[in-house]
Amino acid sequence: MRRKVRVVAIVLWTVALLGVPGQGHLAPEPKDAKPPRASGAQEVEVIAVVTDQTTGQPTVMLQGKRDRRLFSMAIDPAQMVAIAVPLQGITPPRPLTHDLFLTLFGRLKVTLVRAVITDLRDDVYYATVYLRAGGTELELDARPSDAIALAIRAKVPVLVEERVFDKGGGGDVRPRRPSI
Repeated sequence: MRRKVRVVAIVLWTVALLGVPGQGHLAPEPKDAKPPRASGAQEVEVIAVVTDQTTGQPTVMLQGKRDRRLFSMAIDPAQMVAIAVPLQGITPPRPLTHDLFLTLFGRLKVTLVRAVITDLRDDVYYATVYLRAGGTELELDARPSDAIALAIRAKVPVLVEERVFDKGGGGDVRPRRPSI
């Protein structure tokens, strides 16, 4: 299983960097061709989870849907699995922690609305998950990797604030430290 996840991650990483013929180019734009930046947050696609070959650090790769900027974030090994499983369409024989939370949310009539990576301070990423219960929206502080793992399973948007792209070097595909 571990080898299969690594192979799939490498394939997804290659596609993210080189693109797929007929699907448009997914690599970051040259540094001198800066797209206009809108304020606020933009939705991202979770491209892949990979192991950085130079550091051995598990990394999640995200790409802005509006401006195609790439963004990478180091995560811990358990979170790599938590994100890779739903990305690959794998259903584990027993529920993982994020599956359990979504089951609990469903039984309590709570809906996950979106996950937003909100900030990068002192090399730590921050995120907020937005829930709806009884017509009221709730905000919970979360690790970005947990927020992403929940959002993928719930099929809700993952967004990244523009300041995070700017601070994290949007377009730079090198991972930053884990957001613990």
